[in-house]
Amino acid sequence: MRARHSLLGMLLAAATACTTGPTLETQGTVTAPPGDSKHLNIGTAGFTESDLLAQMYALLLTQAGYRTKILSVTNRELYEPALEAGQIDVVPEYAATFADWLNAKAHGPDAPPVGSPDLTTTMAALRRLAAPRGLTVLDPGKAVDQNAFAVTADYARQHRLRTLSDLGAAKLPVRLAAGDECVQRPYCEPGLKKTYGIDITAVDPKGVGTTQSKQAVQNGQDQMVLTTTTDATLDAFGLVLLADDKHLQNADYIVPVVNRSRAGSTGVTKALGALNTVLTTSDLASLNQQVDSWRRLPKDVAKNYLVSKGLLSP
Repeated sequence: MRARHSLLGMLLAAATACTTGPTLETQGTVTAPPGDSKHLNIGTAGFTESDLLAQMYALLLTQAGYRTKILSVTNRELYEPALEAGQIDVVPEYAATFADWLNAKAHGPDAPPVGSPDLTTTMAALRRLAAPRGLTVLDPGKAVDQNAFAVTADYARQHRLRTLSDLGAAKLPVRLAAGDECVQRPYCEPGLKKTYGIDITAVDPKGVGTTQSKQAVQNGQDQMVLTTTTDATLDAFGLVLLADDKHLQNADYIVPVVNRSRAGSTGVTKALGALNTVLTTSDLASLNQQVDSWRRLPKDVAKNYLVSKGLLSP
């Protein structure tokens, strides 16, 4: 059976009811054998994409013989400690972002980032940081949710643009709709200038992938918008992504992270690994669209997708 619950009020109760992982005082090399609890709590950060991934994890694990419960948590500051403690057993994460988050937790907020555009390097750093906390990071699949840049389809056709390199070579002045932090972040204005030679004339602080920022590009006030690779609403604004062909962005591939002492078994790994064979970035964008634009329920969208890919019985 699958159910959805709020984490509020459950963490303290679960502390006495669940097998726990290592505490902050007992962290070190994990030598205990991986656990295989048949009752697994799956965490979601409460936004559409996280909800969809959690629902797919639950369906796949249920089919593999596990009883699952979905816990909705608002932020990483809550669900990561719960994951360490065994109050949450499985959570969908983003490789580079989670690696940097664990690195800052271990070495302080000013620690140099360990996430990078290279997936192999990022995964090695992530697993090295996760293991002492009793966490196992499963293999990433094909789907990645990275920062991305979009222009109008008309603008792309007019200037023959398919990649960010094309935009740099065109020597066009570009006003960029993004968050105000873009002027300092290496993946944003500085990176676009250094890596691609794009002439960013100004950053219009309208936010990352907001309706306001997309409208500004749609009406010609700005020429490009910072959004994400799984943005489900680009078509509605007549926008298209330019490929990050020189890999400026970090490798934020979707990865399941599990509590080793409760969900580190081959059964869990095999069940969740099945999703890696099919789920792509474009698939994830389409699933997001079905929830955000078509107002369908995440659990229904998740089930239909898995059935359509032959991973779940109708």
